[in-house]
This record gives sequence, structure tokens and C-alpha cells, in this order.
Amino acid sequence: MSTSDQDQAQDQERDAQQGPTARDAPGPAPEDREQEEDLSAAAEIPEPAARVGRLTPRQARRLRILLSSVGMAATAVVLALRIASRSSVLVVGVYGLALILCGVVIELSRNGRTRLGSWLLGVGLVAAIGADWLLIP
Repeated sequence: MSTSDQDQAQDQERDAQQGPTARDAPGPAPEDREQEEDLSAAAEIPEPAARVGRLTPRQARRLRILLSSVGMAATAVVLALRIASRSSVLVVGVYGLALILCGVVIELSRNGRTRLGSWLLGVGLVAAIGADWLLIP
């Protein structure tokens, strides 16, 4: 999994501030750095937002990727069940488009477009369910 452009920009800014000696020195393991970044991102949230329990941008991206992956797996299972009971090009088309939509939402989330991905995922899955209910006998 690649790092989003926003995360890369933050990493470059941090490296520029630390100077060349800090980059050359051996650092903590990547897992430790990721946990430290999550903690530092949570520490940067203003106090009112921290009390409300809002997600950091990185947490929102990860949550959207997780939800899209679960939606993709569920769509694949339903597609397999529908093909087993009735093989139709329309069934493959509707559920194939839903699978593509989940993949697009995952890619949007990786690039920091979580709101757009949320709307697309919600509207797209409702449209797929509606098309299944209305179009497929």
C-alpha cells in the first residue's frame, strides 16, 4: 500500500525540519513510526474536536478503505450466489459495477478523498441493490 500525497508531503516537511543528520540516523521500525504519527496526529486535534471524538484524516481514510473492502467482499459473495442460482449478463453487470465502485472508493480514500468516496459508496451500493431488486427477475 502506498502512502497518500498528503502523508508524503507531511513526511517531507518533517524531514526538512529535522535536517540531513536525522534522516541518516537509524530510526524506529516502520510500525513504531506509524503509531507515533497516529499519536502525533491525535495530539494536533484542537481540544473541542478531541472531546467530540472526531477521526483524524488518516483514521478516516483507513476506515473508508476497510468499509469498501468489506463491501467488495460482500458483493463478491452475493454475485457468486446470484450466478449459482441464475446466470445472467445483467446479474454480472450490476454486481460487477458494484465491485468496480468499491475499488474506486478504495483508491479515492487512499488519495485523501474520503468524503467523495463516502458519497459514492453509499449512493452506488444503494443503486446496485435497487437495480438488483428492480431489474433482475
